[in-house]
Amino acid sequence: MLKKKSNYEVAVVGATGLVGNEMMEILEERNFPVKTFHPFASPQSAGKVVQFGGKAIKVKAIEDNSFEGIDIALFSAGSGTSLKYSPIAARAGTVVIDNSSAFRMDSNVPLVVPEVNMKAAFSNRGIIANPNCSTIQLVVALYPLHKAAKIKRIVVTTFQSVSGKGKRAMDELLAQTKALLSFQELEIKEFPHQIAFNCLPQIDDFLENDYTKEEMKMVNETRKIMGDDSIQITSTTVRVPVFRCHSESVNIETEKKLTPNEARAILSASPGVIVYDDPKRNIYPLPVDHAGKDEVYVGRIREDFSVPKGLNLWIVSDNLRKGAALNAVQIAEDLIKS
Repeated sequence: MLKKKSNYEVAVVGATGLVGNEMMEILEERNFPVKTFHPFASPQSAGKVVQFGGKAIKVKAIEDNSFEGIDIALFSAGSGTSLKYSPIAARAGTVVIDNSSAFRMDSNVPLVVPEVNMKAAFSNRGIIANPNCSTIQLVVALYPLHKAAKIKRIVVTTFQSVSGKGKRAMDELLAQTKALLSFQELEIKEFPHQIAFNCLPQIDDFLENDYTKEEMKMVNETRKIMGDDSIQITSTTVRVPVFRCHSESVNIETEKKLTPNEARAILSASPGVIVYDDPKRNIYPLPVDHAGKDEVYVGRIREDFSVPKGLNLWIVSDNLRKGAALNAVQIAEDLIKS
């Protein structure tokens, strides 16, 4: 449990990665009360220099004794690192906010989106899980509608940018695009197939039920965050040749009928949501417009005429910000406010 202070010893684990860099930027942008900043990474990245608070700070290799005196640690490394070092940090008295999948479905670890279930974070035992990027934007948009009309079923198809897989994936999209436009051979390393000018209906490995891990994350995490295991959810996750921002086509069925205008009014009054919806003027959320933004944008809100109580929505959000780094920082902010 955090003690009330005027400022805090803050660490970012995985400070040299895409999400780690985003975490540092957001901590500075939002004037998080940092006393001393501690960047950690793998031994391979140790010694690199990052900028924080107008200072050049050398990155240290993460070790068992790295967390003595650290109040808050934002983890943006892989699941293996989180599984090893998060419990060590928690035992040292550090509150860990972990962006990996390591603890998301652990019944003893709260899985938190501040706009939905921040209260769960206060029952932490030293570790708080940050949800999957595609799940975060989904629940921010759907939870207000769930409170108003109780969602019975969700069908979601995602169109996820390559930045969700990391910097090497972004570099591969750029390299493949250049190669194809120059009539040269392209290399395939980060994805099972060419990603440039293509769509891949596979994110992560396939499971025995023929769904991918990413698809089942959306099912299981959404139920846990929204606190309702009765919601029926099915998902298809697709990687698309977009550098940044995930998009989602979502269909919901509710117990109480909601008109599109009622849904727009509810979402317009909901924290973290911007309704961007005027199809007659070709206004709807686009990844190119909302990269670098903090909010979850919702448009194409319309009735599903195939069922008595259904709606369709189009949801776009920056996967590196609200889908990862910003959500983690917001959790930390709400913890210190209390």
